[in-house]
Amino acid sequence: MAGEHPLPPEPMPPLDTISKMVLEPKTGSQCDYGSFEDTRPLQDPIANGTEPAGATETNAVPEVDDLSQEPLIPQEWALKFPPSPRRLSPQHVKIDIPTPAIRDKSAFPPEKLKTLYAFLLMSCSMVATTVTLAMVHERVPDRNEVGPLPDVVLDHVKENQFGWGLYSSEILIMCSTTATFLVVFFHKHRFIVGRRVFLILCLLYLMRCVTMSVTVLPMANKTYYCSPKANSTSFLLIAGRALHLLSGFGLSINGQHVYCGDYLYSGHTVILVLCYLVIQEYTPRRCRLLHWLAWSAAVAGMVFILISRAHYTVDVVVAYYVTTRLFWIYHTLANNLELKQSGPNNFLGRVWWFPAFRYFEANVGAVVPKQFEWPFPRRIFAKHPNREC
Repeated sequence: MAGEHPLPPEPMPPLDTISKMVLEPKTGSQCDYGSFEDTRPLQDPIANGTEPAGATETNAVPEVDDLSQEPLIPQEWALKFPPSPRRLSPQHVKIDIPTPAIRDKSAFPPEKLKTLYAFLLMSCSMVATTVTLAMVHERVPDRNEVGPLPDVVLDHVKENQFGWGLYSSEILIMCSTTATFLVVFFHKHRFIVGRRVFLILCLLYLMRCVTMSVTVLPMANKTYYCSPKANSTSFLLIAGRALHLLSGFGLSINGQHVYCGDYLYSGHTVILVLCYLVIQEYTPRRCRLLHWLAWSAAVAGMVFILISRAHYTVDVVVAYYVTTRLFWIYHTLANNLELKQSGPNNFLGRVWWFPAFRYFEANVGAVVPKQFEWPFPRRIFAKHPNREC
């Protein structure tokens, strides 16, 4: 109000009063926000053996006694009373910081015995396929009585017009399988990759046995050579035919594939597509040229199969569909740990081969990296220290 004089400022308390206020312990009636400084006698818990091994310290949690003994003082006052060095006390909280997970050999165990089992399963399925073809050969309709089925591609291709197409596709198959073998052989986790390839081939051949035997299609090419029928089936006859087919690896280029009826679905397409999928999945992205070559070989091989009238179009389409879906489903399960367990919400776990998948992939703990290494010891050709020459 007008006419009133302002009150004079209060004098600053003497220094001894400030020291008493700062250093005097608080009672229960006093309340302030306190400082985090510790004014208790200095102790070295490390020297006393109270420091736990492997622990990580933190000073973020103040002691209760600290809050009740020291007030929060202005910055200029704190300069006159330097804080005491902080020391660890037995009441400090120790937090163990986990180290990041490191992918090592424990996440990708070779399990060579499982790889051998997968190879044996694939071999058995290949034998089963040849036995099925040896039996189906007797059920193929006579080409002189039943002509080829209507086909959207074969109807526009004359018989024997591209007879070289089948041999060309088999040459591409040999090139693709060689490239795939080298990729698997030089892969850092070759036993895991090989085990997957063997199991997928086993499943594909087993399903092909079913499709070949349930529906026998007539000959797509009347000029294709077929061995005469025996009009009887015996164990020795079927075994001899199966061995004859196995000796030529199921190819026609070596003259060993002389039995007919293996149409639905195309085994040539299975190999071409699977080789491309393996190369594309287990090689780095920078190997684009190799990816394009594998893809081109697969597409060209399927075209050669059709124009040579070695298969119906449905054989090639079904083979492509079955191979790609089986490969993608398998690797979806393998690359997601939560999908390796069967449950009410895991519908992919209801496939009939899921128990075999769980057995072979039980110990693979992560996505297989796209890494390569020299499979032999680097000093295999080095001079032995005890040798003189």
